[in-house]
Amino acid sequence: ANRQKRQVIFKRAEQYVKEYRQMERSEIRLRRQAKQTGNFYVSAQPKLAFVIRTKGINKIAPKPRKVLQLLRLLQINNGVFVRLTYATTQMLQIITPFAAWGTPNLKTVKELIYKRGYAKVNKQRIPITDNRVIEENLGKYGIICVEDLVHEIFTVGPNFKVANNFLWPFKLSNPTGGWARRKFRHFIEGGDVGNREDKINALVRRMN
Repeated sequence: ANRQKRQVIFKRAEQYVKEYRQMERSEIRLRRQAKQTGNFYVSAQPKLAFVIRTKGINKIAPKPRKVLQLLRLLQINNGVFVRLTYATTQMLQIITPFAAWGTPNLKTVKELIYKRGYAKVNKQRIPITDNRVIEENLGKYGIICVEDLVHEIFTVGPNFKVANNFLWPFKLSNPTGGWARRKFRHFIEGGDVGNREDKINALVRRMN
């Protein structure tokens, strides 16, 4: 049974690699086409964000505090994945002074889950050391291994909510090289908070 399971996991992992490559290729193709016809290429609206809390608990008004709680960002340097919808985008606007976020790439999603991934099982924080803990808790959703979990999060799959709630909020370190001097200014003003789009990947790398 174990051997069969390993084969299934291996096959799925191969399939995912193909799927990720296809996504990348079609993005490149669309960019090229736009360039040839002299049009601008606008990427599809991102569906996934990674949000990091950048401020401690002092002097936060009730409304942003509530949003931080809803997003499970209870401590400074906590990070979570968030499905981007109109509602969650509004929530992120409310916590702009206290958080940094952006669009994580596949490498970031993988590194976070493999390196910092903890599961929430019966309110306990359990390290994800093998696939067993994933299969026991998410098997009924067809998620049986770490690669399944990465795929569900990265593609914002149909069971994203369950998979995301299974993950304990990530506990990151202070970024190597420290925060910006004017940390609490918006990213576009040389600070660290707010939406930094794909630049979030560099920040996560410095904190992971």
